[in-house]
Amino acid sequence: MRLSRKGEYGLRAMIVLAANYDKGPLLVQEIAEAERIPKKFLEQILLELRKAGLLESKRGVGGGYTLIRRPEEVTLAQVFRIIDGPLAPLSCVSRLAHVRCPHEETCGLWSVMTDVRNAIADVMEGVSLADVCKRGGAMVPERVSRL
Repeated sequence: MRLSRKGEYGLRAMIVLAANYDKGPLLVQEIAEAERIPKKFLEQILLELRKAGLLESKRGVGGGYTLIRRPEEVTLAQVFRIIDGPLAPLSCVSRLAHVRCPHEETCGLWSVMTDVRNAIADVMEGVSLADVCKRGGAMVPERVSRL
């Protein structure tokens, strides 16, 4: 598991959207400014999350991005996997992208990395966007005038 800059930005954007869940769509510019994320890069990330079914977008006046599901229903693991792939540190211990290794039964490293994968998955699958918002990590952007 490696959290890329893209993954970090994706998680931060999703947390902003979760904090604003019942307040209407947010413009890419609002999220980008609140989290200091380059707008063009954020547009690519949000498009990927929309294609994965976590967000919806609306064009025009009153448009922007919104979460499709409640923040309590979206885990950090779900967002991470969409952007950065499997949580496992090695492909031979991955649940979703497993690559068979002939030494799995006798490999001490495989055993340890399985424990690492399980610990990471337990934390990331057990924490929702709503949980992160409750911890105080959510920026609520100032709403810009939508002419």
